Amino acid sequence: MSIARTALLLAAMTALFLAIGALIGGQGGMMIALVMALAMNAFAYWNSDKMVLSMYGAQQVDRHSAPGLVTIVERLVTRAGMPMPKVFIINSDQPNAFATGRDPEHASVAATTGLLDRLSPEEVEGVMAHELAHVKNRDTLIMTITATIAGAIGMIANFGMFFGGGQRSDEEGNGGNGLGLIGGILIAIIAPMAAMVVQMAISRTREYAADAEGARICGNPLWLANALERLEQAAHVIPNRQAENSPATAHLFIVNPLSGRGMDNLFSTHPNMANRVAALRAMAAQAGMTWDARAQRQNPASGPWGKPPPAKGPWG
Repeated sequence: MSIARTALLLAAMTALFLAIGALIGGQGGMMIALVMALAMNAFAYWNSDKMVLSMYGAQQVDRHSAPGLVTIVERLVTRAGMPMPKVFIINSDQPNAFATGRDPEHASVAATTGLLDRLSPEEVEGVMAHELAHVKNRDTLIMTITATIAGAIGMIANFGMFFGGGQRSDEEGNGGNGLGLIGGILIAIIAPMAAMVVQMAISRTREYAADAEGARICGNPLWLANALERLEQAAHVIPNRQAENSPATAHLFIVNPLSGRGMDNLFSTHPNMANRVAALRAMAAQAGMTWDARAQRQNPASGPWGKPPPAKGPWG
């Protein structure tokens, strides 16, 4: 269902772009805007992971510097059948985490010191499984595509504002596309806002998908559900200074780092937390799972989801 909804939202954003281009009337201008947006987002696609990690002062760790966290990630990628990503720790008291990278072969996962200090090993495992699910689902690629189209919409809308007035039909009915100065201004305001709404809706959809896949990877939806509740509570009272200075990166985190608001509205980058937790608890109830039980892979001798994981290491 989430894949179909994502595809539908992408189609809606593409249609919005084409409609604005047709309204403004310049196919050439539409192509110029698209090329510019592609160029900017291609740069971001190849370099955004390094930029974001540097922005948050993330430090790469290994088995020697952070054995507990790295062991958890190693165990999870084994369960998920994924390449091992780079692992980073961010010095921030707010418990949070994010994943970045253009594909599973070039991925990084980052957790804050606040997350490692405040969450139990099981909850940390649930959070990191969610981030690995983003990598596995190639959500970075999906969000790059939406950013490309949204950027193109913003550019062509600005073209409409600056050039639309000059192409207004005159009283003799000569020339122009009928957009006019007022129409150009309205397009410049409304079109980017509509694109932002669709972009955020896609982001929320991918969060639900990552929750479900993350629960399967870690083997227990309750670990992630409990972690999300604790992260949501902490985000209300513990500021994330780096995120406040760079709010455009807020959608990367597992919970909103800016204010912790969970309102599932048009302008929210994250789904309503109560909805996310309820969905995870429903998964656990359907599988008959408790806090201490992991899921088992489907076979004649086991339960719903996966074979028993490797023996637990530090934290696990």
